[in-house]
Amino acid sequence: MATQIIVPSLGESISEATVLKWLKQVGEAVEPDEPLVELETDKVTVEVPAPTGGRLESIAVGEGSDVQVGAVLGAIGEGAAAPSPAKGNGAGNGEDGGAAAGTIEVTIPDLGESVTEGTVGKWLKSVGDAVTA
Repeated sequence: MATQIIVPSLGESISEATVLKWLKQVGEAVEPDEPLVELETDKVTVEVPAPTGGRLESIAVGEGSDVQVGAVLGAIGEGAAAPSPAKGNGAGNGEDGGAAAGTIEVTIPDLGESVTEGTVGKWLKSVGDAVTA
């Protein structure tokens, strides 16, 4: 059975957004929490993550279309997500730019009830630096 990709809550007073860009195409493997589509409002641009892993089965709303909070954007079908080859980051420094085994995605924490966006002030670690919990 397919899992629906739903437009999430975008903030207290925001009820719609525009589909800016699909980051995956139908048939591609997706991992849980991997960004699938970018939505844009008059206040913020957000990435909608995959609710589950599998393969992107369908895209219900094309780029440039307006959607309401709670609308279905597409669906993810069951099936093991195939490992994707590492992608270069274009820096030419030999780093693969792809997610390594055991990689943990760093996400923005909940910033408060009415706060919908933040600005990255400064990265304290560089790519390749070791980090501890």
